[in-house]
Amino acid sequence: MKPAIFLDKDGTLLVDVPYNVDPSRMVWAPGAREGVTLLGQLGHPLIVVSNQSGVAMGRFDEAALDPMRRRLEAMFRTQGAQLADFYYCPHHPDGTQPAYAVSCICRKPMPGLLRRAAADHGIDLHASWFVGDILNDVEAGARAGCHTVLLDNGHETEWVRGRWRTPDETLPDMFMAARLIAQKLRCAPLRGKETA
Repeated sequence: MKPAIFLDKDGTLLVDVPYNVDPSRMVWAPGAREGVTLLGQLGHPLIVVSNQSGVAMGRFDEAALDPMRRRLEAMFRTQGAQLADFYYCPHHPDGTQPAYAVSCICRKPMPGLLRRAAADHGIDLHASWFVGDILNDVEAGARAGCHTVLLDNGHETEWVRGRWRTPDETLPDMFMAARLIAQKLRCAPLRGKETA
């Protein structure tokens, strides 16, 4: 079991362009390029977790997410990092597409995508970090057992507090978050090997 670093996409890694799946319009958010470079040096899986309700709303097909993922992988590579995986929720309870207009356990603030990633990649969620730009990201990370960082960059507008919605850290951008996570993970004690 190993820690991972979970990252929200829009508003955290990328400038938030609502419902965008056009790879040519994907641009690093402030501090994200440098943050990904630093996180890539740590050797822990970097996993993007994103709500993509545009599918449920009929704004684009689910297949349109594949080119977006490939562009994200390329952006990570240019920074010397590897995108270990990309998990998304295509649902929204108020969607216009019946197959996707459902309540689910994968749409943040629910932790379903993080738990699925942990099962797929052998991740220790309690040693992992989740970075996002709204409190729904914080809640998803906290419900999964992760440490959480909120980027206070103006994207959270509702500030609805609750049991799961208090981040461990609040920072202005991805680079500052990456510096903190790098420090915490480098200082984390090694766990002893389990014996049979």
